[in-house]
Amino acid sequence: MTRHYLAPLLAPRSVAFVGASRTEGSVGNKALREMLRGGFPGRVYPINPRYDEVEGLRCHASLRDLPEAVDLAVLMVGPERLEAMFGEAVSAGAGSALIFDAAYLQGADPPLHERLGAIARRAGIPVCGSNCTGFVNLESRTRGFPWPPRHDLMPGHVTLISHSGSTFGGLLRAERRLSFNLAVSPGHELGATVADYVDYALEMQSTRVIGLIIETARDPKNFAIALDKAQRRGVPIVAVKVGRSALSAELARSHSGAIAGNDVAYRAVFDRYGVHQADDIDELVATLQLFAQPRRVGRGGLAVIGDSGGERELLVDVAASTGVPFARISEQTTATLASHLHPSLRPVNPLDAYAGPRDFSAIFGACFDALLADPDTALGLIASNVLSGFPASESYIDICRRLTTRQDKPIAVASLFAGTEHGDYAVRMGELGVPVIYGAVPALKAVRHLFAHRDATWRRPSDPLGAAQLARLDRWRPRLAGGDPLDEAQALSLLGEIGIAVQPFRVASDLSGLLAAAAALGYPVVLKTAEPGLAHKTEVGGVVLGLADQAALRVAYAEMSDRLGPRVLVAAMAGRGVEMALGTIHDPQFGPLVMVAAGGTSIALFRDAQYALAPVDRPAARAMIDRLAVRPLLDGHRGAAGADLDGLADAIAQLSGLAAAFGPAISEIDVNPLLVSPEGAVALDALVLLPAASRRSGGDGNG
Repeated sequence: MTRHYLAPLLAPRSVAFVGASRTEGSVGNKALREMLRGGFPGRVYPINPRYDEVEGLRCHASLRDLPEAVDLAVLMVGPERLEAMFGEAVSAGAGSALIFDAAYLQGADPPLHERLGAIARRAGIPVCGSNCTGFVNLESRTRGFPWPPRHDLMPGHVTLISHSGSTFGGLLRAERRLSFNLAVSPGHELGATVADYVDYALEMQSTRVIGLIIETARDPKNFAIALDKAQRRGVPIVAVKVGRSALSAELARSHSGAIAGNDVAYRAVFDRYGVHQADDIDELVATLQLFAQPRRVGRGGLAVIGDSGGERELLVDVAASTGVPFARISEQTTATLASHLHPSLRPVNPLDAYAGPRDFSAIFGACFDALLADPDTALGLIASNVLSGFPASESYIDICRRLTTRQDKPIAVASLFAGTEHGDYAVRMGELGVPVIYGAVPALKAVRHLFAHRDATWRRPSDPLGAAQLARLDRWRPRLAGGDPLDEAQALSLLGEIGIAVQPFRVASDLSGLLAAAAALGYPVVLKTAEPGLAHKTEVGGVVLGLADQAALRVAYAEMSDRLGPRVLVAAMAGRGVEMALGTIHDPQFGPLVMVAAGGTSIALFRDAQYALAPVDRPAARAMIDRLAVRPLLDGHRGAAGADLDGLADAIAQLSGLAAAFGPAISEIDVNPLLVSPEGAVALDALVLLPAASRRSGGDGNG
């Protein structure tokens, strides 16, 4: 079987520590000691011409003096020597390298880390770093990590890949609730990217969940391939994407040279491949805990038992805001609960089971057993401010120990106040396969992710355009290649080629032609300027609505042609409906995205938009529509009929197919407004921007 590209790095058979040191507290000493402390089974070679021996191992003067070409060279020298040492490692046949240093030399041109990356690419070897805190592979007992944890690392089922070295180190050193199989701080990703590490983790049988803390995808194509592989294999990925705001993105560039990327593009990518996006580290840790526990979640909702009525109300409020459903317990379960509870307590879910210390443990255990046994319970949660050593909290451990042998459903504990003294409580619960989550919000967000993963249906969107539509689009390629921007008439004609309904229109360059066009269309009409270079027609007074007759049209045309020029577009006045907006952008990392939003002037006011990777098909487009805040407007109100949702979804899908077909040849498309009524979806205005002419534009309102 072929070794994985990262095997020499993450599962080496031999390691050389270049810059090994006897000085206690130095990186050259700590990294070597940590590798040995982890029980590395391979051969270890300290390299330093100043010593004969380091940590009981024979020390060699250089890599050339070793009896073999090592799999991994750990380079622990200053930036002024890094390039030479890396070159020597490559010449000596090293299969990979690990570089902790930031690789910064003032005045270096090109920058040192770019020169090191060029060496790695020429050699074709993986490099962790530069500017990283290393990695730990608990499966291969390899620790490329110079900061010893406060506790012994126990092998587990969580993979962590973090662009934040501090978060990587903090979770590895102090978070005892998570047990990792692999944790990586990739740094500058000189010769190994996040995509490579995700792919490696997917080949590890122990991987149950992968956590990402990322600034950017430096290899977007293979990043998407790795996410697709995880989705197909059913391995959940939970991601914290930093650099979402403008300031954060700017800090990401200065932090590690990352280009943070367009946040809506990352959200679209995560949505396409089923990645669970966490807002912060607490939510990430909580979600990783739930996915790492050994029991599969079935159908149904959340069953909660606690020891406080007030905290139950808090949990219900948080569940409502996060969209977590509670199990609808049966009459039989309700009767069982009532038979155990104090008469003052209601037998409901969520359940408050505390009515004093007498027989509390027995009552609590019997009630939790009944809740877990209910057919609609998917996961059981103990909601309590657990305290290590406190009798009630300690009884929960005994209860969970019994129930994990009787029930096959997942169990978790939510300590609603994270500041209580947990001690080793979470570790002891974790040994039972019961995660202890700190905080009501992280706990219920984690449950939401768990249920979302359970309910997700993996499917690859079908192509929304047929062969005939694609053939018609091919005729437009020479026109787009010319570089001249499309006018509104051409943009609307292009939409018509893919099947999007367009409000009837004509173009005229003089009064007689205009009057003939309006007569053919029928009054009332809309008049727009069609002079080249006027994308924002409304802003220059280039749109007049509701012209009821020929006299009104003559007056409007005389004024508009005098100011802006004789070329105009006249269209039939649209009827009533909900104004929506469609659009596409071409993201430089992930390619074409399609958008649906509230239309007209609302698009800028409410910023209610959904994005997806193109192409999408009708089911995916319907899902986009359902996530919009304006979605209820499309169902009709005050007796009005509902809008044609399938027609809107088809328009989204068809536009996404157009964007996918042309790729970077079109930088943006704006269809605003798209009028959606019970009769269908009709484009009233459109703008197509080519790369040379790319600029932001709004719609022109009804017309």
